[in-house]
Amino acid sequence: MGPGGGWRGQREKMIDKLKEPKPQSIREVPLYLWRVVSKFFYRLFYIFRIVWDTKPWILFFMVFMAIWNGVTPVISAYIGAALLNVLAEAFTSVTTGGEMMFDAVIRLLVIRFGFNFLTGLVGRISSILNNISGELVVNHVNLKIMRKAREVDLASFADPEFYERFENAKREAGSRPINILNNNFTIISTVISTVSFIVILAAVSPWAPIVIVLMSVPTAVISFAYRKKNFWYVRWHSKDRRQMNYYSELMTNKDMVKEIRLFNLSDNFIGRYQETFLRYFGGLKKLFVGEGCWNIGINLLTTTINCLLFLYIAKGVAEGRYAVGDYSLYTGALGSIAGGIGTIINTTAQIYEGTLFIDNLIRFMNEKRTVVASLPSPRKVAHGTGHTIEFKNVSFSYPGTERRVINNVNLKLEPGDTCVLVGLNGAGKTTLIKLLTRLYDPTEGEILLDGHNIKEYDTDDLYAMFGIIFQDFGKYAVSVKENIRFGQLDRDAGDEEIVEAAEQSTASQFIENLPDKYETPLMRYFEENGIELSIGQWQKLSIARAFYSDSDVIILDEPTASLDAIAEQDIYNQFDRLRKDKTCIFVSHRLSSATVANKIIVLEQGAVIEQGNHAELMKKRGVYYELFTTQAKRYITPIDGVSAEEFMADDEDIARFLDERKDGRRPRRPEGQPVLEGKP
Repeated sequence: MGPGGGWRGQREKMIDKLKEPKPQSIREVPLYLWRVVSKFFYRLFYIFRIVWDTKPWILFFMVFMAIWNGVTPVISAYIGAALLNVLAEAFTSVTTGGEMMFDAVIRLLVIRFGFNFLTGLVGRISSILNNISGELVVNHVNLKIMRKAREVDLASFADPEFYERFENAKREAGSRPINILNNNFTIISTVISTVSFIVILAAVSPWAPIVIVLMSVPTAVISFAYRKKNFWYVRWHSKDRRQMNYYSELMTNKDMVKEIRLFNLSDNFIGRYQETFLRYFGGLKKLFVGEGCWNIGINLLTTTINCLLFLYIAKGVAEGRYAVGDYSLYTGALGSIAGGIGTIINTTAQIYEGTLFIDNLIRFMNEKRTVVASLPSPRKVAHGTGHTIEFKNVSFSYPGTERRVINNVNLKLEPGDTCVLVGLNGAGKTTLIKLLTRLYDPTEGEILLDGHNIKEYDTDDLYAMFGIIFQDFGKYAVSVKENIRFGQLDRDAGDEEIVEAAEQSTASQFIENLPDKYETPLMRYFEENGIELSIGQWQKLSIARAFYSDSDVIILDEPTASLDAIAEQDIYNQFDRLRKDKTCIFVSHRLSSATVANKIIVLEQGAVIEQGNHAELMKKRGVYYELFTTQAKRYITPIDGVSAEEFMADDEDIARFLDERKDGRRPRRPEGQPVLEGKP
């Protein structure tokens, strides 16, 4: 199987599930048509419901415009025909020596231009209301998607099938509903005008409207067939669109531009974009050309038949059976009926295609949340106190995979424990935290909080128990103050607490040097005076969020990966003083942090292979001992034949500097030592 073959097979199965099964015999055709039509109307009424939920007046406005647009072409045609007849009579009267009939002409011209003015006025008002209603519906749908994304399981975002639905919903759902609704009312107005013109044309020949309707059948078949082909092509090639977006965003991403420029990757990514586009566009072009060729042939046929009908009416005028103005009325009716039927067919095909795309939104909104409380009346977490946490035979595999990322883990944390998770990359440390915070549920086993399965607790109440900073921490394009406050939005605290959290994380050192200090906007997405922080400064802000959060359990996933050694030691000293009886869990590759923990958990391939404190595990001389000593060797290289420990012990400045930091005082930096951080 080639690269991506497994996912391609999954996508084929997924799309086959979405397609309506074709009938296997004539007897199954009625049921097949019923399923197709019922699903079409279900999606259509779903769109009506969306617009009604946005603002009910939008629907009433559209109904009025449908009726107005339906009757105005007929009224305009009658006025035009009457004007031509009066002009013909006036000409005949004057040339035969009769009286001049200019008054009648003036009256009809006033009616004509008055009606044109009214039509234009209503059209302008309609355009204004259409723009307003369009923005309101797009906003309503986007809010629905955002609120749904807030409650969808984290596991869903790791599922390619779900993410494809999510991507399609975001792309299509904003503009599709209002467009589909506009098309529906376009059909209503077109039906009104078309039926009116059919009645008018029936006075000339009852079979003329029938011929025009029959001519529209091939157009309808071609239009519906290609709308369906277009939908499935776009859905099947959503991966190509995502790849094009990815390569395009890479070339315009301000965080990536440095590396792309230095490694000379621009031409590579532009080439990949072009290759993907050509593959994607090639299929679309075939659809466009195929539909166009069919329509050219059909258009040739309909033009020939329309020409014959026009000749028939012209002959009637020449023979005196119809007035000159009637020629305008009847030929206009012919053109309007043909155009109206064409509009109905094309618009219906667009509605059909649009409802298929709206199915993306429907399926996304129907996504079921599984991470919910298992009890009808969920338990509440006892906040403001210590907690016992226990993993019992916990195993976990990510959705759609069979490999166990966590394998039969058993461990217990008592109130006030400081625990460090240790292991190589991919050992399962971050996944263990995701299970503890119930972003995922275990595949096997259970996690107990104060003796009860965490599934029994209210999820929002459970989340409020944790103050957590992940290694891929958030960087928010808001002010410094808001970035810190995001640690606990519902906390009733003032600016003093924010400043205190910044001081505890040592972020205050660079914040005080910013132009507007805590009010300084960060990142330049929205504000021209936004400040771009270094990765180490962002990490200090994220740690300040954890300090600001008044949580019972503090979890820090690689909290100091981007900090210098001195800043790292400052933060661990702060945690040691401030944690009180809170449970603290760290994930860190810098094992110097493990020395302050009373419990160290060593993970390997998802399993716990060692537990204990630093002294116990060092005496064991196992995996932890190997990891710790490997790192330590880099720091104890002899200096001029003297060990690093002896060298530092003999230097009074360095000894005093380290003692002051250990005591939490702001130390005087030893002479000759460079400032490691502080630039804004």
